[in-house]
Amino acid sequence: GFPQVRVSVNLSMRQFTDAAITKSVMKAIDLSKLDPGLLDLELTESMVMSNAERTIGALRELKSIGVRLSIDDFGTGYSSLSRLKDLPLSTLKLDQSFVRTITRDRNNAAISRAIIGLSHSLDLRVVAEGVETPDQLEFLRGLECDEVQGFLFSRPVPVPAMTRFLEVH
Repeated sequence: GFPQVRVSVNLSMRQFTDAAITKSVMKAIDLSKLDPGLLDLELTESMVMSNAERTIGALRELKSIGVRLSIDDFGTGYSSLSRLKDLPLSTLKLDQSFVRTITRDRNNAAISRAIIGLSHSLDLRVVAEGVETPDQLEFLRGLECDEVQGFLFSRPVPVPAMTRFLEVH
């Protein structure tokens, strides 16, 4: 009875390297009756870059069925910018290690600004992870970060608490 909401799922390296990942995702979508456009699969940089050729093929298959794809913890692993432009992504998630001191460390502010600018130039959305203070939120708004997540809004909650939250909001 709730309005449809986007669901993010972190994939493990083992799940993602399974040759049948697209079939597994399609089966889960069919069983749950979820609109594929509301599913956001999150992969780490190292997972995506470890075997870029195979990864790009799997990502394109997933994108073709309407699933959104995100790189989680962006900026903490080894990324090849020449590969980044070839990936069929929807979102980059700015790692909390940059956000934590974004208002006090000019280097982390500069890196965050660059990642957000690069992402927007590639038509990617940016989600900042680990936002804990109103100052961090305001700083990220000033950088035109698309979305934020973190303890400023909520700590992780069990399903019953999330259900109550959705009922109220």
